[in-house]
Amino acid sequence: MQNSIQREITINASRERVYKAISDPEQVVKWFPETIEGNYAVDEQPVFGFGDHGKNQVFIVDARPHEYFAFRWVPGGNHFLGDVLSVDTTLVEFRLSELQDGSCKVSLSETGFASLPAEIAESSHEQNSGGWNFMLGRLETLFAGD
Repeated sequence: MQNSIQREITINASRERVYKAISDPEQVVKWFPETIEGNYAVDEQPVFGFGDHGKNQVFIVDARPHEYFAFRWVPGGNHFLGDVLSVDTTLVEFRLSELQDGSCKVSLSETGFASLPAEIAESSHEQNSGGWNFMLGRLETLFAGD
């Protein structure tokens, strides 16, 4: 059982603009969940809406402007609603680095799959592995017209 997903992309935009796309709910819904209900801030538990694919409550762990954003959730197609801190979760982290040419490297990691209940661990890793490829592609597309 793999415990983590690691992805890295480079976006032709400043680190500040990419951070806003990850941390500002009005921007996030342009590439990740279709909706965000509740306060999208540290120590809060907003709900991500994925249309016909259901809803997932998340816990915002940390937000350091222009460099780091992290949340916990119950991964995969489990559509968890409730106190995220009361169940086994994975940690999703975005790390941003400005490159010399002014573009931004986005390093995404999702860890903790091995600590999930056995009946969902492997399928959650598979679903999210493909899901992050799709969602990070959408993040790149958000900046493609610049």
